[in-house]
Amino acid sequence: MKQRVLTGVLGAIAYLALLFLGAPWYSGLLAVLATISFLEFAQMKLGHWKAPHVLLGLLLVWSILWNSVSVFLKIPVPSILAFPNLWLLGIVLFFVLIVLSKNKVTIDHISYLSLGALYIGYGFAIMIETIWQEKGLALTLMVLFTTWASDSGAYFVGKRFGKRKLWPAISPNKTIEGSLGGVFVGTLLTLVIGLCCNFGQIPTLIGLGIIISLVGQFGDLVESAIKRTMGVKDSGTILPGHGGVFDRFDSLIFTFVVLRLIEVL
Repeated sequence: MKQRVLTGVLGAIAYLALLFLGAPWYSGLLAVLATISFLEFAQMKLGHWKAPHVLLGLLLVWSILWNSVSVFLKIPVPSILAFPNLWLLGIVLFFVLIVLSKNKVTIDHISYLSLGALYIGYGFAIMIETIWQEKGLALTLMVLFTTWASDSGAYFVGKRFGKRKLWPAISPNKTIEGSLGGVFVGTLLTLVIGLCCNFGQIPTLIGLGIIISLVGQFGDLVESAIKRTMGVKDSGTILPGHGGVFDRFDSLIFTFVVLRLIEVL
């Protein structure tokens, strides 16, 4: 527990420090985190990441991130690297690798990697796009703090009061009581930040807090399901007491994607 708390506190301080330094610094940090997350994602299935098809998937992740940053920096992107041409190029190159590898690279591999590149790439890209917006810092902090508060609230309330399992087939330690506690804490924080930053009326902010909290918890279940399918406990070991980077950003990736889909961001 002490190691988990220490890693969490130090990590949060470093993360927030680069966030407050400004959009360019924060965007660079997110690019690094997206890179590590994708390599961890690949390693969960392949057992390693040093392979041409993994590096091709990583190039797709970087291309998605660059497309997002280039809009704000007003740098033109070659049409072949713009969506959807980017993904058409990726598909072509993946299939070329299947042939050149003499089926050592399989359709199962490229399906897994391309889906991971799409999910992780766009998840972090939306985080980047958010910080460059007007009031982007406040929006980012609200989503971050709500997600973190919901996660922590669910953990501690579940430890103290949890009795009924939430979804034992996916994550046996999570409880309904913990989930409800996390939603309450996360919604309360959204309400406070939203009122301070004039993001809307109380009913709207309560609804938004509930959505962010629930979606964040579901994002954690998504990664738990992936890890169970792959037969691994954690995506990596880079963060003592927490596992890998993908383990820590699973909720945020899913949350930012869903918030974009419902046009909150």
